[in-house]
Amino acid sequence: MSYKVLLADDERLDLEGMRTFIPWQELGMEVVDAVTNGFNARSVLTSEKIDILVTDVRMPHMSGLELAELALNEKKDLKVIFVSGYQDFHYAKQALSLNACGYVLKPMDDQELIDSLIKARDLLDMERKRQAEYSQMMPVVKNEYMLQLFEGNYTESTIDVLHREYQFNHFAWPGRVCVLEIDDLFKMDGQTEESRGKSNTWLDSLLAWSREAGIAHGCKVDKNRVALLLETGTGQAVIERLVDQVKSAFGTTVTAGIGGNCSEVYGIERSYRQALEAVELKMFRGKGKLIEFEDVPKSEMDDIKRFDVRMDALFKALSSYELVRIHDELDALFQTAKNAKSKFTVRNYAFYLLLKLDDYLHTVNEDLFELLNMDMRSLDIILQLETIDDIHLWLRQRLYQISELLNSKRQKKNWKLISEIISFIRDRIQDNITLRDVAEQFSFSPNYLGLLFKEETGKNFSEYLIMLRMERACELLKNTNLKIYEIADQVGYRYLPYFSRQFKETYGKTPLEYRRK
Repeated sequence: MSYKVLLADDERLDLEGMRTFIPWQELGMEVVDAVTNGFNARSVLTSEKIDILVTDVRMPHMSGLELAELALNEKKDLKVIFVSGYQDFHYAKQALSLNACGYVLKPMDDQELIDSLIKARDLLDMERKRQAEYSQMMPVVKNEYMLQLFEGNYTESTIDVLHREYQFNHFAWPGRVCVLEIDDLFKMDGQTEESRGKSNTWLDSLLAWSREAGIAHGCKVDKNRVALLLETGTGQAVIERLVDQVKSAFGTTVTAGIGGNCSEVYGIERSYRQALEAVELKMFRGKGKLIEFEDVPKSEMDDIKRFDVRMDALFKALSSYELVRIHDELDALFQTAKNAKSKFTVRNYAFYLLLKLDDYLHTVNEDLFELLNMDMRSLDIILQLETIDDIHLWLRQRLYQISELLNSKRQKKNWKLISEIISFIRDRIQDNITLRDVAEQFSFSPNYLGLLFKEETGKNFSEYLIMLRMERACELLKNTNLKIYEIADQVGYRYLPYFSRQFKETYGKTPLEYRRK
């Protein structure tokens, strides 16, 4: 794509010389027009998209400086090159104040003008690249800002950016939030890059279709959900058309949950939470439904809340390797399913639980399929199992298996970490080292690291530090001729009586008695 150039000079010979002898095509430029005065130049600038203006400084009626100033007021990214027969610093100074790309003196040296044109082109190239990068980032940035809005984590600057960059100030209140969740995610989000790409395509396509339908504000929530902010007048029919588009394009159903109305920004979070609760009800109502929060009986909403509480307890038991609690929590979850006396509901339970388990495992950098060494097709067994008890047993065995694997990996991972920490302490045993110092070094909170240390070593941090210092003191007492106060200093004690008392409490002897034995 070439850049468009306008030439303005009241001396026709200079004008024709520039037009004829400069290799415009090689420079990636096109001369749109060559005019002899500022008024004609203004007319061209108004009617054409000009990238580079090459103008004489002195022209009758309107100088090149006046022309450039007017043009730059209207088009900030215009690049200007001045030519002049007057070696007058005053003009050069004014040209510099307008950020000119060049100031070429007459009689012109073609190469000097070419160099100025190349400079202008390079600046335009850089700005185009920056603009392209910004255009690519805009949807990502908006997604983040909208997610902050939905989750209630926004600030005043968030709203300012949404107003300024994304016309959020034109939103027609009242609004309400709609959350769309893809059904049968496991079938689209298995272990292959192709299937993951398909899931991402679904999210991007749905957002694009929603914009075409007049829904300007929305975002990806996670790998299987999109949240949309609906304006006044956006009815159920619009959402149903979007759901049909997804089904037609990707062969899968979508469940939609719609929250209550909100009249201001601060009410968006509440509507979003309601929409999420409505979506969760697909476990009871089935897939591919549009569920409005305000139409859901309180008893049904209480059921799903109890189910979520039970699931949280189940996942905590899973993480802490409490097999009895896993058994009990899964039993409690399946009791509701058994009361429903519906294989369809039980299968929904099972798939829903696996979906939530996969989400939970990703928060601890694990993957359901990798842990179980299985792929998507393996989940079809849930459809083949004949009774509720069979499904229950299959799930319990998988949960035991995952808990065992997590515990094994955690022990290996934690002990490796503790070993690194102990090595770190040994290297700095002479320093006044604290748990906070170690926590900062290994990027943990002191409380968490203290608990982890006690869990893996059986001692709290201060006890273990004393043990390491005493062990090192024993080595120095046995193998060196250092004085007692020097040994105390080398193991981190600046006060000799305290070192001696600590040593005697540990070994029943003073350092001197230990050395003499």
